[in-house]
Amino acid sequence: MDGEDPSTCAAGGIVMYFDAHSDILTHVTIKRLEGEKDVFRKYHLERLKKGNVSGMILAVWIDPPYTNEPTYRMLQVLGAMSEEIENMKDLAEVVYEYKDMSRIRSQGKIAVILGMEGMSGLCGNVSLISMLYRLGIRHGMLTWNEENEFATGVGSPNKDRGLTPLGIQAVRKMEELGMIIDVSHANEKTFWDIYENTNKPFIASHSNVYNLCKVARNLKDDQIKAIAERGGVIGVNAWPAFIDEVNPSVEKLARHIDYIAELVGIDYVSFGFDFCDFLAGTTAAALLDGETSATKGLEDASKIPDFVELLVKRGYSDEDIQKIAYGNIERVIKEIL
Repeated sequence: MDGEDPSTCAAGGIVMYFDAHSDILTHVTIKRLEGEKDVFRKYHLERLKKGNVSGMILAVWIDPPYTNEPTYRMLQVLGAMSEEIENMKDLAEVVYEYKDMSRIRSQGKIAVILGMEGMSGLCGNVSLISMLYRLGIRHGMLTWNEENEFATGVGSPNKDRGLTPLGIQAVRKMEELGMIIDVSHANEKTFWDIYENTNKPFIASHSNVYNLCKVARNLKDDQIKAIAERGGVIGVNAWPAFIDEVNPSVEKLARHIDYIAELVGIDYVSFGFDFCDFLAGTTAAALLDGETSATKGLEDASKIPDFVELLVKRGYSDEDIQKIAYGNIERVIKEIL
């Protein structure tokens, strides 16, 4: 139907999904530095279309082995991103305001929110957050796994270190500008410092439940409750090590959704799959704890409808699926942007 938002139900089912975390820009950067262009179209579009992905957050990430030279790598990724956006404009467009989303999708394109997976590349310069905003960045984590001038990530042994004074300035700047604050890689102290120094909803774009898989990247019950209290969302992550420490599976990832829904309600669950099927070499090797970065049955974006079908079989209603698939995260996007 002309003018209809394609993320609504069709033939009794959801046809579109929002993925709150993707590292596609890392792959774009790698390929562009090798001399390729049109990377999104060549390598990613088919799987995204097969998976009915209508929107996603594409993150600027300082990937290993570049973590010791974050500004250099950040500029490489921002440059590659800026060129790729032009190449893919007939396929996907950047969301600057919430109203852009329905227009982009009504044209059959993917709505892209640009984000930062860590801000170590800013070297503590809060004013550069305004620069990122002008480039189109509407989402951000202050840290990946490291300590930096703003905050402390889950990889730090310093459990008593959270936001720095510059980090407090940074989250307030982000709220003032209208950027989505993300806590997925924050350590517990940083998480609670962000909670204490912000007022708007914030998200954990790609995190699971600590009580089901006891790794530092997952969220404890009080953190889940705090995100829900603030009106944010949690995007469940398909990375195997965050699903189950022994035997990850799609059924066990579904259990993470069950747990969050039972604890705080269905309104605070979304998808943030963190697919890495396209990453290879030193980047993938630095991330792997086990043999694979994929959970069987949810290896890449094309498998999202299969996972949603599993949720339906587990008893989730059409309304539940709509909320998880796109409604909950879009509520946050609407409020912030």
